[in-house]
Amino acid sequence: MPRFYPHPIIAREGWPFITGGLILSILVTACAGWWSLPFWVFTVFALQFFRDPSRPIPQDADAVLCPADGRIVVVERARDPYRNVDALKISVFMNVFNVHSQRSPIDGTVTRVEYNAGKFVNAALDKASTENERNAVLATTRSGREVTFVQVAGLVARRILCYTKAGESLARGERYGFIRFGSRVDVYLPLDAQANVAIGDKVSASSTILARLPLTAPEQSPLESQVETVVRPSAAAVPAAEAVESVNAVAETGVEVAQEQIEASADKVRAAVEKEFGKQ
Repeated sequence: MPRFYPHPIIAREGWPFITGGLILSILVTACAGWWSLPFWVFTVFALQFFRDPSRPIPQDADAVLCPADGRIVVVERARDPYRNVDALKISVFMNVFNVHSQRSPIDGTVTRVEYNAGKFVNAALDKASTENERNAVLATTRSGREVTFVQVAGLVARRILCYTKAGESLARGERYGFIRFGSRVDVYLPLDAQANVAIGDKVSASSTILARLPLTAPEQSPLESQVETVVRPSAAAVPAAEAVESVNAVAETGVEVAQEQIEASADKVRAAVEKEFGKQ
């Protein structure tokens, strides 16, 4: 498949299904008349499922675009399992009547593509993000911000297609993948991103702005630096602390020895007194 897919109204992935359904429908119609109705229904369904229309693409520099058609099911702070950092997670659920091609949400470079085999539970459920078959694309924007977008298979979906790989560039709105028959896409953004959608919103690939992501990461405040200094002592402070502990240990040992000597002397004096008074 070409790197820049031209969006020809019907997705290339659907032509085998559409052609096969059409041929069967014609053959069964010729042989059995109205018994061919289920085959015609399947052919019409395939036509609508594999539609792949072009969309307007907002060019705002800080805009993160929606990677798929569907409905927003998650907007929350979560852990990005691919980068192992806290992130803003936004999930789009696609039913069988949505367009199922995936478009890049950013302008940037792919740093890693990670595929994970898994189950095929309902993609609308939260556990689908960690249990279902999925394919993650880790990318970096042109300004250096890190974004992760994950194709997740669904209850009916049995095939995730991804056409990009590490080292390649993606342009916002560029088609990079396809999922067959129901699924979801998870997007993980840095915590300073501001969601532009809410749970329940219907969204469209490329044309809907999913979130606003500042071009540069926020600088660490002086207060945060002071807190980090307190929590993480310098390398020079560690030996000093160990030295203080050693002095304390020696002092405690000296006190214990002195107490033992005083008690021994007192015992000797007590014994001498008792002996002298015993003679009298």
